[in-house]
Amino acid sequence: MSFFSAQKVLCVLYPDPLTGFPPNYSREDIPALTHYPDGQTMPTPSSIDFTGGHLLGSVSGGLGLESFLTTRGHRFVVTSDKDGPDSVFEKELTDADVVISQPFWPGYLTAERIAKAPNLKLAITAGIGSDHVDLQSAIDRDITVCEVTWCNSISVAEHAVMQMLALVRDFIPQYGWVVRSGWNIADAVSRSYDIEGMDVGVVASGRIGLAFLKRMKPFDVNLHYTDRHRLSPEVERELGLTFHENVESLVSVCDAVSIHCPLHPETEHMFNDDLIGKMKRGSYIVNTARGKICDRDAIVRALENGQLAGYAGDVWFPQPPPNDHPWRTMPNHAMTPHTSGTSLSAQARYAAGVREILECWLDGRPIRDEYLIVQGGGLAGTGIHSYTEGNATGGSEEAARFKQS
Repeated sequence: MSFFSAQKVLCVLYPDPLTGFPPNYSREDIPALTHYPDGQTMPTPSSIDFTGGHLLGSVSGGLGLESFLTTRGHRFVVTSDKDGPDSVFEKELTDADVVISQPFWPGYLTAERIAKAPNLKLAITAGIGSDHVDLQSAIDRDITVCEVTWCNSISVAEHAVMQMLALVRDFIPQYGWVVRSGWNIADAVSRSYDIEGMDVGVVASGRIGLAFLKRMKPFDVNLHYTDRHRLSPEVERELGLTFHENVESLVSVCDAVSIHCPLHPETEHMFNDDLIGKMKRGSYIVNTARGKICDRDAIVRALENGQLAGYAGDVWFPQPPPNDHPWRTMPNHAMTPHTSGTSLSAQARYAAGVREILECWLDGRPIRDEYLIVQGGGLAGTGIHSYTEGNATGGSEEAARFKQS
């Protein structure tokens, strides 16, 4: 029995595969995990209606929620059409009670959209990172904002390590010679280096940043970090970390930097011409946090003039980026779509986490404090630690210029 009367739950997910929904999967199962590295338990819904390791994050997967919601008498609307005034998302939002969206294909909840949704009381991020919601408007309207803390942190950390190695070793051009039937070794290694002995730093050492540091230690690099919350002396000694009071100090000594801070007004466009100019010439940046933490055109300029030797990541702004977004064609990049946190393994965790949040909400039970970003007209739970009040959705309307190819 639901605490609430019939609710309309509007879910924005990325489109199904162009080649059709998978008839088979590469693996039959995924590892069964019970706890995250800090001891927090995995999502604990009463049950699930999906198979772990299956594609849940696209429209047909529906996060495995349809049966759960419809059997309780709620209306479940799923769409990938999210951008522009004529989108399904905009039209269906007007009477929605709950909105679910993923960071990888975000349904931007701007102030204007929130104003058009008088019934909206809950916004859930199926994943981590709620910057696609105007948090200030959510605070002002007393809308609860949640995300599934920890669900894909390790997934993103793994992706960041992969992309840093791909940049330093210049993997992508080497692969390109193979698929073009070449054997151009001199061309392939002309920008390839060892990461051993380099100075590697992270901006923000939270769940993802710390996981990245732990995974980089075996590569025999010198590790640095900056964060407004300093790690314990024990962790610093264990990993051999050098702490920096600010990002300017960190970037001035590092050969490669991995960004892991949330996007909010204080971090928007942090990596601009001025900060990049303080980096060693020929440095590398990996950004699996949020695209808007980096100034789009400053990154392009730095790659073109050689201040940066490479830039990689999987986060853009807006998402999806317009087809003419300069990061698609800038030199020496190793960009991917926003896939780091939506591996098939991660999808099982965040789908279960969304189900847990909905069960609590609909049954009138408290939502885990770890999942809360905004509640009761202010930042709450994880939101207090990770975000600041304000809005970072400005410019998101540019996502409407993307055309699926």
